Amino acid sequence: MKVLILAGGRGKRLGDMSQAINKCMLKVAGKPLIEYSLECAYQAGFREIDILVGYKAEEIRTTYGSSFRSIPIRYIEQEEQRGVVHAIECAREVLDGEDFMLMLGDELLINPAHQKMVKYFFPRKDLFGLCGSVKVGDRELIRKTYAVISGSDKRIVRLIEKPQHPPNDWMGTGNILMRAGIFDYIQKTPINQQRGERELPDLIQCAVDDGRIVESFVLCDHYVNVNSAEELKAASSYFVHL
Repeated sequence: MKVLILAGGRGKRLGDMSQAINKCMLKVAGKPLIEYSLECAYQAGFREIDILVGYKAEEIRTTYGSSFRSIPIRYIEQEEQRGVVHAIECAREVLDGEDFMLMLGDELLINPAHQKMVKYFFPRKDLFGLCGSVKVGDRELIRKTYAVISGSDKRIVRLIEKPQHPPNDWMGTGNILMRAGIFDYIQKTPINQQRGERELPDLIQCAVDDGRIVESFVLCDHYVNVNSAEELKAASSYFVHL
């Protein structure tokens, strides 16, 4: 099993805070943000960690080197930052036709359950994808990520990128288990007219529309995708209350 951690972005919304540092290396409760994803990969039992780097890549390479807790690390260079789907496409050769888990290096999950998620997914040969999700009390949070609409059997029928009017309380995360066949849908994924790039929920939606079984999995108690100073503060505040 391989895990792909995306850590290539500049983090422009963080302003000066990420000018001289990769945003995934910003400290939360004393350690770099990306290290929380690395810990999740370790706890889940992945045998290889692939980190996609771009902006200020050398700091990540220098800090973590060739392994994390004895798990080999390989680095993939994304020369031009063109969104999550493009980043996945850049990793195609390294993933070498294997199923994998996607993580975003700028995410923080409180009480994550990656090990349970992995154990649920891999024996299920009918499952094409498994989207880590979290129930939120404030639907405004969903407007920053994507909405997850699924049936009583947890099978996803619709994912909506940054919805203006979220239809329920379920928010999707960047933690998604995928079969290698996901690469067949990259070129079929429409380009978002506002952002000028392909979006992750639209990639998964292409597979869903093609009849592939993708389910939702409750992954954690709380979730923060750090894209602003306010979100970085929110991420740190969780540890104060634990």
